[in-house]
Amino acid sequence: MKKILLLLILIACCITACTGNQQKKNSMTNSNETLVRFETTEGNITVKLYNETPKHRDNFIKLVKEGVYDSTLFHRVIKNFMIQAGDPQSKTATDTTTLGYSDVGYTLPAEINPKFFHKKGVLAAARQGDDVNPNRESSGSQFYIVTGRKFSEAQLINLENQMNEARLDTVFQKLTRKHMKEILKMRRANDTESLLALQDSLENQARNIVAEEPALKFTKEQIQAYSTIGGAPHLDGAYTVFGEVVEGMETVDKIGQAKTNRADRPEKDIRILKATIIE
Repeated sequence: MKKILLLLILIACCITACTGNQQKKNSMTNSNETLVRFETTEGNITVKLYNETPKHRDNFIKLVKEGVYDSTLFHRVIKNFMIQAGDPQSKTATDTTTLGYSDVGYTLPAEINPKFFHKKGVLAAARQGDDVNPNRESSGSQFYIVTGRKFSEAQLINLENQMNEARLDTVFQKLTRKHMKEILKMRRANDTESLLALQDSLENQARNIVAEEPALKFTKEQIQAYSTIGGAPHLDGAYTVFGEVVEGMETVDKIGQAKTNRADRPEKDIRILKATIIE
């Protein structure tokens, strides 16, 4: 795990924060699930919102009704991964504006449900990284739709191992940060023996903490989805998935193929013209 490096240097990491009639609605979703249509410059996208993630559902409905998403851009597009939107600043952004850091001024508590995973077409909430957001709270407005790619079963098994190792490393880093003052004091004193002893102690603590939870293992449903339609399995368990595309996936795919600049922003603006709740 190369943990000695974590004891000798300060640690930093981050990730940011994405008209049908009733008969048609019932054909796409259960009658008690909410549908939202995005009219975009590339075509329409309809998503359904999961009732099992009520805080995200209700917040999304509120923002749609307030017009928060109208005229916003898909400001971050990564081929074979996802398309991201929901930055309010993007409504009036120039070609050189840096996007992805604006929000509605609040976050939402995580509603990570193992029932929902990052298969192609799901709607999920963007967020800041674990180092500054250990509770994995969601952005108030930014969301992404997964485009992803397909994985073989062997690749998924290998990814399982990587993700479980990463989980151990994340816990170790969290413990290390709590001892940073002590670590710096040992460094100044060139006390390598104490540093190594602390490393061993923290590593054991991390393993004990991780052992309290079952190791990550993809279900048959996940393996089937990731090997046939694709997705982004490395995000599972870390971000709140709160809906999925039920119509207009061809529009999502089209946006996902857009040519982008070094900041992953499409060179040609791709805009949500209007977001509407389908009654």
